[in-house]
Amino acid sequence: MIVIGIDAHMRSHTAVAVDAGTGRQLAERSVAADEDGCCDLLAFADGLEVEREWAIEDCRSLSRHLEAALLRSGERVRRVPPKLMSGARKSARTFGKSDAIDAAAVARAALREPDLPVAQLAGPEREIALLLDHRANLVVERTRTQARMRWLCSSSIPASSSRAARAATCVSWSGSSGSWPSSRPASCCASVASCSLA
Repeated sequence: MIVIGIDAHMRSHTAVAVDAGTGRQLAERSVAADEDGCCDLLAFADGLEVEREWAIEDCRSLSRHLEAALLRSGERVRRVPPKLMSGARKSARTFGKSDAIDAAAVARAALREPDLPVAQLAGPEREIALLLDHRANLVVERTRTQARMRWLCSSSIPASSSRAARAATCVSWSGSSGSWPSSRPASCCASVASCSLA
């Protein structure tokens, strides 16, 4: 098992993975403090070990978004109180100050204190996250259906028709009824499209 400590800042986050058994530093990564950076951190962790947990210094103004993103991805996150960090930094073998040193200190503080609070999404936040994910899936499916309908509609109208006539037919067909205009003979594409709208 590994513990990944994070030193969070406004513009960047630095993560250091340490072995849970020995406290030895295994790897480090710095990323931007945005959604892509969170994805990079998850990819970084996936390349190390499946059994893991994250430790973040409890500075909500800097770590709130990262913590929430990790929790939504199903990760286990523990909050390290800032008062524990001074002792962890003093016990570090590397002198000086850097983001990597601080991230390693966060991870080692979490190893020394097994009863640190585990972060979790609050009830309303979790429900909102689920609703947002569901809405995103519906938007993707609607876009895919619209593209499929446009292609089937265009395939069913003779190429000799004017552009305006083709557009008018597609608009009328994709209306609330979802039925093929009676003025045109039904084709295989029209039948497939009508079934898709049913």
